Amino acid sequence: MSSEPLYRSRPGGHQIQPASQRQATKINDFIHLSEGLSNAFLISTPEGRIVVNTGMGFEAPVHKRNFDAVDDSPIRYILFTQGHVDHVGGTDLFREEGTEVVAHANNQAHQADDARVSAFRAMRSAFAWADAIAKALQYIQQHVAGGIPPQSTPTPDLTFDDRYDLELGGLRLVLLWTPGGETTDSMVVWLPDHEICFTGNLFSALFGHFPNLVTIRGDRYREALTFIESLERVLALEPKVLLPGHGGPVVGKETIREELTRLRDAVRYVHDETVKGMNHGKDVHTLMHEIGLPPELEVGEGYGKVSWSVRAIWENYAGWFHHGSTTELYDVPAKAVHEDIVDLAGGPDSIAERAAERLDAGEPVEAIHLAEVALSAAPNHIAALEVMIAAHETLESESENFWLTQWLRKQLADHRATLAAARPEEAES
Repeated sequence: MSSEPLYRSRPGGHQIQPASQRQATKINDFIHLSEGLSNAFLISTPEGRIVVNTGMGFEAPVHKRNFDAVDDSPIRYILFTQGHVDHVGGTDLFREEGTEVVAHANNQAHQADDARVSAFRAMRSAFAWADAIAKALQYIQQHVAGGIPPQSTPTPDLTFDDRYDLELGGLRLVLLWTPGGETTDSMVVWLPDHEICFTGNLFSALFGHFPNLVTIRGDRYREALTFIESLERVLALEPKVLLPGHGGPVVGKETIREELTRLRDAVRYVHDETVKGMNHGKDVHTLMHEIGLPPELEVGEGYGKVSWSVRAIWENYAGWFHHGSTTELYDVPAKAVHEDIVDLAGGPDSIAERAAERLDAGEPVEAIHLAEVALSAAPNHIAALEVMIAAHETLESESENFWLTQWLRKQLADHRATLAAARPEEAES
């Protein structure tokens, strides 16, 4: 079997969208998939159904419609591969009398953590998801009866610490804790008689891509070595089918073994190189620039990025103080003196001109640094805004990473709106 990976070439994960499928996808005779912000799965047995993840609350009507069309027998179990809101949010719509919700023992702590900073995370995620969610809500209102249910915050009926075995209708399932996933209550669902493993987002949102050890939307750090341990737990099962949290199945023992081995070794390489650089006194930005994967460990960066993970590993070990400047220890940000720099440079025109020169030299990030200084003093400065837009356009055209692309597009929209509002002022002056 070819070792060519199945998912690494997916273009940046831009296909991740809320649920809108009109029917479930058949995986085999007893497993069906309904895709959304995270995959929901239906497992059918002669004694009732098992649902693995329920989507966001507003997605649940789509998932339930798709699953009921396949099998409308009682839902005996709901299983969460992790406690994120896009896995647990549809629980109330799926839960019936007699349904047991099963999760890892850390599930309630994670849900409480999410709830504690829910407004913060909603604001920080909006740049990536707001437009897609708005379209999804419109679709559900038009095509699914019953309206849009609220987001669930379920309490599991059964929890476990490391392993939990259950059986339904002759089907054996083993739930295994994988704390190196996106949450500390992460688990996989293993069907030993069929060699099928539901992995949720253990490997991050895109299989075959470098994991996001911390998301730019704002989340807790994932520990690289714990991720490796959890990956190895799945690797030891020798599955012939993986059903991940996004996309379709990954099929073939050899393909799965090769992909997981490559991913494990890539994360270990980045971890070890980061630690080595820290011990040699290199600063985090130097390591973010220097550390890259050798060709034999190349994986996609459609969701996580190697450079971001270098910083996540650094800060997971060392915290936020990088010993670079005394100013890191005080509540005065660099932008507090931007106006002084602009004054010393003779005004924002000089700063914007230098920013344009850096952009022309193929240095868009440096150009953004300079343009931000000019805009701190003159928020509607036309030339600085034009540089900001051109620099972000350059970076957006090069990005294959979901989060980076969405951030750049949001910044472009904001700067273009500011420029459009500023141009009448220019005409009047």
